[in-house]
Parts: sequence; structure tokens; C-alpha cells
Amino acid sequence: SALSFQVLLKSDTPTGDVLLDETLRHIKATESAETVQTWIELLTGETWNPFKLQYQLRNVRERIAKALVEKGILTTEKQNFLLFDMTTHPVSNVTEKQRLVKKLQESMLERWINDPHRMDRRTLALLVLAHSSDVLENVFASLADDKYDVAMNRTKDLLDMDPEVEAAKARGAEMIWAVLAAFNK
Repeated sequence: SALSFQVLLKSDTPTGDVLLDETLRHIKATESAETVQTWIELLTGETWNPFKLQYQLRNVRERIAKALVEKGILTTEKQNFLLFDMTTHPVSNVTEKQRLVKKLQESMLERWINDPHRMDRRTLALLVLAHSSDVLENVFASLADDKYDVAMNRTKDLLDMDPEVEAAKARGAEMIWAVLAAFNK
């Protein structure tokens, strides 16, 4: 099944992204191949398996936010919530956000391909992640009602496909379907 797909390292060439390179080092260091589900739990800090703690990424959300601040996508603010201050990271580069929103909207409307295996892999991955993060509805919120309905229905049909079946048919996108299966679990 897609949930039991094992992650095998094809190349440990550094990517230049700190978190991604750290992840590659962890995958390379594992003695036995781990499943997609296990890696998601490890890399998000959602597992407390004492034998695997050395493979966890530390402070993932904070580090991702910091990287996006450095790239000028987010900014850092302190917000006061009565008894305590909290650091937040609102979007500062609205243009980049709009570019991604437009890309997803167009992929489900004007550039719709009724075949996930012919779809751009990055767009498919972005749809899966937006869905899993519960922000997909926001992506389509600015559309007219009829277009919103079309985009949401197409997205629902796509994301309701059986990841097991689609992973078996995928050529090069098996990991995206395995991630969807893990998030749907």
C-alpha cells in the first residue's frame, strides 16, 4: 500500500535548503528504510519513538517561518494576547501568495487536465499540501460562485481518488500519493 512505501535515498547531493539537506542526512543515516508515514511523523515531531528521536527535525515550524522571513515572504510580529505575547508571521509578500493562489485556481479551471497523472507534479503536490493544511477553501474563496463550485468539485474529485490505486499508476509522483494517503489516514 502507499502508506507502506519506503523512502529510499536516490541522491544525497545538497539542495541548498537547510531543512531539506538535514532531512536528506537523516534519511541517509537510517539503517533500515522507513515508510512515508513514519518520516512524516518524524519530520513533523509527531512521534516520540525513543529509538527514532535522533531523526526528528527540531523546531520545524519556527525554522520554516524563519526561512520565509529571510526570503521576504513573511514578516515577524509580536501580538499581545492579554496574559502573554506571541510571535506571529503574517504574509509580507502578498504578490508571492497571489501567484500561488492564481496557479492553483488556474490549474482547477482554465488549465484543468482531468487526469492527475498528466498534471504538473508541483501543482499536484501543492494541492495535496493545501488540502492537508485546511487552506484550500481559502484559495478558491475569491472566485465567483459558479467557478468556486467547479474548482471545489474538481478538487474534491481529485483528492477523493484512491491514493493506493493512483500511486500504482503514477510514474514519478508515487510519493505525492503516498503523502496524501498518510494525511488522509
